[in-house]
Amino acid sequence: MSTPTTSEPSVIRMNPPVFYFAAGFILIFGLVVISLPEAAGEWLLAAQNWAANTVGWYYMLAMTLYLIFVIVTALSGYGKIKLGADHDEPEFSYLSWAGMLFAAGISITLFFFCVSEPLTHMLAPPQGPAGTEESARQAMQLLFLHWGLHGWGVFAFVGMALAYFAYRHNLPLALRSALYPLIGKRINGPIGYAVDGFGIIATVFGLGADMGFGVLHLNSGLDYLFGVPHTQWIQVGLITLMMGAAILVAIAGVDKGVRVMSDINMLLACALLLFVLFAGPTQHLLNTLIQNIGDYLGSLPTKSFDVYAYNKPSDWLGGWTVFYWAWWIAWSPFVGLFIARISRGRTIREFVFGVLLIPLGFTLAWMSIFGNSAIDQVLNHGLAALGQAAIDDPSRALYLLLETYPWSKTVIAVTVFISFVFFVTSADSGTVVLSTLSAQGNNADEDGPKWLRVFWGGLTALVTSSLLFSGSIDALKSAVVLTSLPFSLILLLMMWGLHKAFHLESQKQIAQMHSLAPVSASRRGRGGWRQRLSQAVHFPSRDEVYRFMDTTVRPAIEEVSAVFIEKGLNVVTQPDLAFDNVSLEIGHGEAQPFVYQVQMRGYFTPSFARGGMGPKELRNRRYYRAEVHLSEGSQDYDLMGYTKDQIINDILDQYERHMQFLHLVR
Repeated sequence: MSTPTTSEPSVIRMNPPVFYFAAGFILIFGLVVISLPEAAGEWLLAAQNWAANTVGWYYMLAMTLYLIFVIVTALSGYGKIKLGADHDEPEFSYLSWAGMLFAAGISITLFFFCVSEPLTHMLAPPQGPAGTEESARQAMQLLFLHWGLHGWGVFAFVGMALAYFAYRHNLPLALRSALYPLIGKRINGPIGYAVDGFGIIATVFGLGADMGFGVLHLNSGLDYLFGVPHTQWIQVGLITLMMGAAILVAIAGVDKGVRVMSDINMLLACALLLFVLFAGPTQHLLNTLIQNIGDYLGSLPTKSFDVYAYNKPSDWLGGWTVFYWAWWIAWSPFVGLFIARISRGRTIREFVFGVLLIPLGFTLAWMSIFGNSAIDQVLNHGLAALGQAAIDDPSRALYLLLETYPWSKTVIAVTVFISFVFFVTSADSGTVVLSTLSAQGNNADEDGPKWLRVFWGGLTALVTSSLLFSGSIDALKSAVVLTSLPFSLILLLMMWGLHKAFHLESQKQIAQMHSLAPVSASRRGRGGWRQRLSQAVHFPSRDEVYRFMDTTVRPAIEEVSAVFIEKGLNVVTQPDLAFDNVSLEIGHGEAQPFVYQVQMRGYFTPSFARGGMGPKELRNRRYYRAEVHLSEGSQDYDLMGYTKDQIINDILDQYERHMQFLHLVR
């Protein structure tokens, strides 16, 4: 299924079919909405109602399937598979990795919805009487549902698929790679490019919704602090200003400065959370947090499938749960690519449970503390204006809540600053991801061209502005629901492809254990027991392994290649110019190719072998091995000391195992 990497430098460029398909659709959509804002708003709202009434059940089922798939995969034997080669180790420590996952859970939309949504659900519930303690409890269940495991489940699924095929099988870091087990090399044709194109379309509208909610939230904060009016042109100006700042950051590459600002921002967000907790009814908020978690976990199975079939609200499902599921799906390529990039070398099990639980803890704590603070103000302190604002103008709700706390002006100013930085960093990351998804020639650790970042940033700003002109929040929700629908189907196909790839991997492991022919004496016979003993206690230098690779390994692979070519097989040999890597690939049509690669790897000499060495030598002395790698990674054995014939026999041993694998999966 995979091909080995080469030593040639990659050339990153725009992927024309993906770019023109996605950009053309989005540009036409944006221009139509700008030209006919009122008509477009009515059409979008009607389309969303149609989607909620027609395919609402499908969104509910699909999101639950994504979550079940990642959890079952993690708990199964497949959970031991690494997102990378078997010898890959995680790039980041657990603490650093957890910190980056934590950062992925924070967005400006947490500020927009943390107060407005629970109050809206309490005062306008999907079922039952409004404004009661029972409706408040139901409101928090719904809030946790919308921001809980389902959303992070789809992020984990997409991140797992991207990382698995890119890092373990050396396929492009693209959504289409997950379809390789289903359509093979046709992923680099119209079908594969359409998959990437639909992923970009969904991502642009998902980012557009995030920007739309964010600019409404910021406009309300500036209005509170400085009297900046709520007008569409002011909001367009804010979008232009902040997206411009994000584009400058994206093309300037000031990663260190942005990272420092983001770290400060997260500390401020945590400080704001603790301030609301301890300056408010602390005991009540802690009690409700624990009860909210219990209510959420207890109602999760039923709420996952609740489409209100017997007591269906007219437009509630489409405006809330279906919208959220579509929005999470739209964001999945963006967040999935981020968490894939930082998770190379992790097992699937630790990846899935890390992604599901680490960001979730902060998100639910944030929603519970702010949501219950607002509910307490409305139910127990008679602040009816706060509840009405949540329904009529949700972007003001958080500020009205903070107004009831000490030092409100300062706290609100800090909140506006935090929101601004989150807006810029999210938009910056989004443009980088979109450029990567619409590029080709880059490896899994490289981003797309800078000009593509500028283009996608401008186009996302255009889409956001046009939707705000055509109907504000309702238009944003409608566009997300509609553009996510085709991509949700692609995710189901990706699930099928990933499952098939896992099955193939398990069959290959069986084939390695049960070869058609027994292991030859090549790994045992090295010229008698004295030579074997000498080899076991010898720790070769870099030059020794270089010479061995050049004089023994390379001729063995070239000799085997010549015979395979005589047999009519598709053979590729890829020597490294520095003689530290030589590989053999044998193609078998649409079936997975056979890859045999020998790599020189260095290690620190063990302490028991350092007798007579000085302090400096003890620190710097390294030894090297000529290790065998197959497509799934290192096989953890060394060829040093083998003869050319023994290496040829080893290649044939591994090739026979590969043929057994192809037999098992025929």
